Amino acid sequence: MVLTSRELNRATLARQMLLDRRELRAEEAVERLAGLQAQDVPPPFVALWSRLAGFERDELAELCRDRRVVRASLMRHTVHLVSARDYVRLHGAILPALVRSWSGHMRGRLDGLAAEEVVGEARDYLASAPRRWAEIQRHVAARWPDRDPRALAYTVRTHLPMLRVPDDAGWGFSGNSPFALADPAPEESDRVQELVRRYLAAFGPATPADATIWSGRSGLKPVFEAMRSELVTFRDEGGRELFDLPDAPRPPADTPAPPRLLPVYDNLLLSHRDRTRVISEDHKPRIQIRVGQLLSAFLVDGEVAGAWTRDRRTGAIELDPFHRISKADRDALREEARGLEEFLRG
Repeated sequence: MVLTSRELNRATLARQMLLDRRELRAEEAVERLAGLQAQDVPPPFVALWSRLAGFERDELAELCRDRRVVRASLMRHTVHLVSARDYVRLHGAILPALVRSWSGHMRGRLDGLAAEEVVGEARDYLASAPRRWAEIQRHVAARWPDRDPRALAYTVRTHLPMLRVPDDAGWGFSGNSPFALADPAPEESDRVQELVRRYLAAFGPATPADATIWSGRSGLKPVFEAMRSELVTFRDEGGRELFDLPDAPRPPADTPAPPRLLPVYDNLLLSHRDRTRVISEDHKPRIQIRVGQLLSAFLVDGEVAGAWTRDRRTGAIELDPFHRISKADRDALREEARGLEEFLRG
């Protein structure tokens, strides 16, 4: 069976809770979404505000302070908010991707120094108290002054399970939160099949290459093959084989998709090799202003139709559409923007 680009769009939006706002608790939503991008502090809150009915900032902030939701480097070696349960269970499946990236860029720059020795030094340093990242960098650099300080720091970030320390700030974290050792420590098991299931539940139908883009972990094709008997398959319009969970939602192509504002680096835009299910090739350059830096996007009829910015002084949200938008959609976007302005002021 062939799934059109629009059918793939609606399937992904359904799993991303962007066809209608869900009545879910924040912790469950974070797990269903397989984590939220969290390089900056507010974006995960914006992501849930756009997806959940009646979501309030304090709910997620309290989960962070209670350590039921944690902030750590995971998929693609970027900072995510994930549930504490998921961090413990899935870190081992992400770790090979982190190590592969480190090995390709930094292993040789240690000049024969064992990664285990660097990690042990950092672990001992963090065992006594949480430390800010600059402090950790200075500590390992002082211990090995003749080694590349960037390679030392990257080795710690890759191999040592660390979590950001929450505080009493309104977002649960300050901008420069210190790091602490993960407690409990993540399992060593490589639950890669569970990782694939979680990915498909949040972003499918998809290819093994798509799952690699999301996770950073390569070599997933044999994993999908080993799971073939428990999955269903489709083809996209380009003939690529897509895998999915049998009972995952795949709504009709004409299912309404209301306008929504997404936070910067929302995983909806970063989790497929072929992203045309949510953003056209023409619009990709207008979202990615430079390598690794994106604008906050908004959706109309399920696809990226423009970007939004927030005035830091007034809090007002400005919408920059990439094409003509109907009056009804403009009004709906403006209503979303007013709601988000109020949420961010709260």
